[in-house]
Amino acid sequence: MAKNKVTRVVTMHLEAGGANPASVGKDLGPLGINLMEFCRQYNAQTQDRRGFVIPAVITVYEDRSFEFATKQPTTASLIRRVTGLDGGSPRPGHVNGGSITRAQLREVAQAKLPDLNTSDLDQAEKIIAGTVRSMGLTVRD
Repeated sequence: MAKNKVTRVVTMHLEAGGANPASVGKDLGPLGINLMEFCRQYNAQTQDRRGFVIPAVITVYEDRSFEFATKQPTTASLIRRVTGLDGGSPRPGHVNGGSITRAQLREVAQAKLPDLNTSDLDQAEKIIAGTVRSMGLTVRD
């Protein structure tokens, strides 16, 4: 069965297991897809990862059907989970928002590795360390 022509590809960052028509309606409503069906499928697929923000890449077709794929949780939500912090610094570079250990950094890098543009764990750690710095956190040994 051949699919219709792709109308749009949308990437959204949603709370795992917490999508509802009110949160996705502004972005997906104008595309004409069934919001309740998308929310039901997304919540079913991400319910085991509650507490994380999960990116979804939604492909919308001419006949208003859709497909979506979920990715790994966002780097910031993984960092917040391993450090136990609510967020980063309110003023990164000026105010220290906390710290993360090398072991925690490696744990986040391993979890995020499939979505990064490298297959080397050391390079992945450097990429994650950049996000850590932009959140106003420091890396300790």
